[in-house]
Amino acid sequence: MPAQVRSAFGRFIAAIREFTVAQRTLALIGVAVLVLGVAGLGLWLSKPSYTPLFSGLAASDASAVVEQLKADNVPYELAAGGATIMVPEANVYEQRLKAASAGLPSSSTGGYSLLDDMGVTSSEFQQSVTYKRALEGELAATIQALKGVKLASVRLAIPEETVFVSTKSDPTASVFVETERGVSLSSDQVQAIVHLTSASIDGMKATDVAVIDAEGTVLSAVGVGASGSASKQANDYELRVQGAVQTMLDRVLGPGNSSVVVAADMSYESAERLEESYTTPEGGPVLNEATDTENYTGGGTGDTAAGVLGPDNIAVPGATQDGLYASESATRNNALNKVTESRVIPAGAINRQTVSVAVDEAAAAGLSPAAISALVATAAGINDDRGDLVTVEVLPFNVAGAAAAAEAIAAAEAAVQTDRMWALVTTAVIAAGIALPVIIGLVMYSRRRRHAVEAGELRKLSDILDSPTVPMQLQPPAPALELSGTTAPMPIGGDADRQKAEIEALAASDPQKTAEFLRGLMDDSRARA
Repeated sequence: MPAQVRSAFGRFIAAIREFTVAQRTLALIGVAVLVLGVAGLGLWLSKPSYTPLFSGLAASDASAVVEQLKADNVPYELAAGGATIMVPEANVYEQRLKAASAGLPSSSTGGYSLLDDMGVTSSEFQQSVTYKRALEGELAATIQALKGVKLASVRLAIPEETVFVSTKSDPTASVFVETERGVSLSSDQVQAIVHLTSASIDGMKATDVAVIDAEGTVLSAVGVGASGSASKQANDYELRVQGAVQTMLDRVLGPGNSSVVVAADMSYESAERLEESYTTPEGGPVLNEATDTENYTGGGTGDTAAGVLGPDNIAVPGATQDGLYASESATRNNALNKVTESRVIPAGAINRQTVSVAVDEAAAAGLSPAAISALVATAAGINDDRGDLVTVEVLPFNVAGAAAAAEAIAAAEAAVQTDRMWALVTTAVIAAGIALPVIIGLVMYSRRRRHAVEAGELRKLSDILDSPTVPMQLQPPAPALELSGTTAPMPIGGDADRQKAEIEALAASDPQKTAEFLRGLMDDSRARA
């Protein structure tokens, strides 16, 4: 070991031995934290990066893939309850190709791949069922690709086509959706699932798709749509109207000075209505017209060639004959306007709604209830023909609950601030516990190094003074040496013992300045030499 390294190591050991118990404890804690941090960082850097190999696997497919990974000695991790298998990034593509060559995953693929295994001897029933299963698998795989969806299953009810039925039923679908932990589908996502499913099947309407989640909640009902049941629609409508009216009153009266309650009566029935109406166009041309006319004229006193038959059927000459009238018949078909209207009335139509508003009399001092009632009626969309009703009452509010709520909110905010402060203090203490031993070690090392340098210079000075001849010859008059605010005369002349005693006295009073002064004298003596 080089002498410099051995000397530095010895000074370091000597500095550690001079630590107090508290300094040694902090130093040990800092070293332990540093070692653990370095070890954790090394483990994290040495750990391979895992990426999903397959996700959404069935239990049988997951088991087969895991057996293949074990046979190839490839490390793996399971996630999402075993439905997702993760392997090192370097092995992803190789293992996917091996799984594909082995036909894995088999049951998870589904979709149109089921049609590849159909033979020419398949019956019409088998073809129909397989085609429906293929549609269900494709829809389930597409829905499962949505963000937050863990598992999806689709069941289709497609009526069989036949010529013996005059009316054909519409196809329906039911979708089961399981979401990730802590994730709930928004109304937009439910609408997307409904429209995706209905648009994929010929003749299916959006109202014919039912969506149910893993908790058994109906997100979209058949005949109702993605809005849910009529009660849910009523609740959503009441909340929407209540929020609009409450926001307006808060701007007028101030927050907390009004209370709004909305009750909506909605229809639970859905129907389909067909109307036909006929009208005659004004000034329109005649569509078609038929006329029959018969004319016969005769009579007078003139003779006729044939005469007139008498009583015995004998023509009597010179007899008079009466005239005959004309006969006419006409048929006219006029053009008609025909209007056929088909209307589907879904469940959720509003039959009647009532809005009740309570206003604090202290805040409504300058407002009339009629003005407030008019504002509320306009904001809530009140329809008098429907029988809607608005009630506004000015009453004194009980503020005791509001004061208690304000105190509870203030206490909660104070608790949050206290927890945040303690978290910051804990973090600062941990950071200080890590940084303090390092800082103490650096300071002690710097101080020991400076003392060692000064001690070495003093030893050199002692060796010089112990020599038979003092190599410094100071020429009078010499400047005075200022040490610690006192002026000490330079040693001039005299024997070596007296000079040594004076220099040792100066070194004892201020070693640093003495060492600097002697260093300068040594540099001057070397320069003269």
